[in-house]
Amino acid sequence: MGVDLGRSPPYPRFPMLWLSNSTVARLRDQLQARGKRPSLVAPEANLTADAVEMLNIVNEYGPLCEAMYLMMSADGAVGTEEREVLKGALRNLSGDGIRGVQIDSMLEDAVKRVEAEGREARMKEVVASMHEDKARGEVAFVLAAAIAFADNAIADEENETLNSLAEGLGIDEARANELLDDVEKDLSAQGEPTQE
Repeated sequence: MGVDLGRSPPYPRFPMLWLSNSTVARLRDQLQARGKRPSLVAPEANLTADAVEMLNIVNEYGPLCEAMYLMMSADGAVGTEEREVLKGALRNLSGDGIRGVQIDSMLEDAVKRVEAEGREARMKEVVASMHEDKARGEVAFVLAAAIAFADNAIADEENETLNSLAEGLGIDEARANELLDDVEKDLSAQGEPTQE
């Protein structure tokens, strides 16, 4: 399978890359409509309310955060624009239920896991955690694509990462291209890109 993210350079420069509110709402609704709440291990009695809240957030949004981090770091450089897209995505998907400190914590954990276990092992784990949940997998794929587009430079490594994610999640080439077209439409609707 091959999904071509970027076509060819020079890459267009979009003023502020992000998904439209309607797309984010659709992704959030897609997650909510999947009809099942994630199961949690009963927290220990000595955990604070904040710790229990963080467990719930990590359980629900941790794999999405890590999928976006894997995309952000695919080219070896994590840009400010990519971080902003990640934070905005998680805030929007959670209906502003996640605070910046919680996002930073999940991101730090993702960095540590990739450093300790390697990108390939982490990709396998992230895919395994979402493989049976088609809606969540498609959300992860779209968010990873948005991250790839965020810095206006689609590296080969980012394209390979997106292909690995799609393949692992069982998203066929036709569906992957359809999802990418939706992301590109959102970006185009924000205004005409400028060439750099």
